[in-house]
Amino acid sequence: MTAVWARIIMRYLSGALVSAGFISADFGAQLATDAELHGVLVMALGAVLAVIAEWAYRLAKRFGWAT
Repeated sequence: MTAVWARIIMRYLSGALVSAGFISADFGAQLATDAELHGVLVMALGAVLAVIAEWAYRLAKRFGWAT
């Protein structure tokens, strides 16, 4: 089920990025259809979210917020 959602999100994301001119149409098509690239991007997104969570935890500890 996660793969289905990842594919849908990548398709919409690639369309938005191509429309805004951030990526080329060729790369957008590859982003929308390449299953191997989806796995790499999902892993990268997971790593980014982990870093953000750790940063937020350290910030909360520094300012004495609830953790």
